[in-house]
Amino acid sequence: MSFFGKLFGGKKDEAPTTGEAIQKLRETEEMLLKKQDFLEKKIDEYMSVARKNASKNKRVALQALKKKKRLEKNLQQIDGTLTTIELQREALEGANTNTAVLTTMKNAADALKNAHKNLDIDNVHDIMDDIAEQHDIANEISNAISNPVGFTDDLDEDELNKELEELETEELEKGLIDVPGPTKLPAIPTDVEEEDKVKVKKPAKKLEDDDDMKELEAWAS
Repeated sequence: MSFFGKLFGGKKDEAPTTGEAIQKLRETEEMLLKKQDFLEKKIDEYMSVARKNASKNKRVALQALKKKKRLEKNLQQIDGTLTTIELQREALEGANTNTAVLTTMKNAADALKNAHKNLDIDNVHDIMDDIAEQHDIANEISNAISNPVGFTDDLDEDELNKELEELETEELEKGLIDVPGPTKLPAIPTDVEEEDKVKVKKPAKKLEDDDDMKELEAWAS
């Protein structure tokens, strides 16, 4: 069995489903990410050893740099592999989504086809024509019921208009008779009798003065 056969499981001739392939890719991606983290830590350790021994022990420093370079190469390969796996996983996820959408649409189409299986377009038109005809009959029945039975409309319109004009004239004349005339003012008397004149009383002081004058005139005479 090939490496990919072992990786994705199953027999050589059996292709995994998109869901199974996506799951395997995610597991591989997680494994490579862990290895990437491990290599980055080892690279930092070798770099630290090289720095410490750069002036003290050049041989140890060179060995540390060589190991660092090999690990960096492996790390670069893992980065490329992760990119490829990520692209493949995204493509499979897109294909899986498309498959789900197409499956749903196919199921809907099958359901619609099954719903129309017992329907014939000619029968549908016949049914709609029957419905329209029944509506027309119902309207005719309603109109027949709403018309009064036994009452004929044979009145003379000219005669009715003439009678209406006579009523209007009668009401107009009645309104003119009921209008009140101008208010008649009382006559102003020309001769005012002496006893009807308003008598003005003299003030008490004036009367006393008149009496004194009369008494003085009588004494002088």
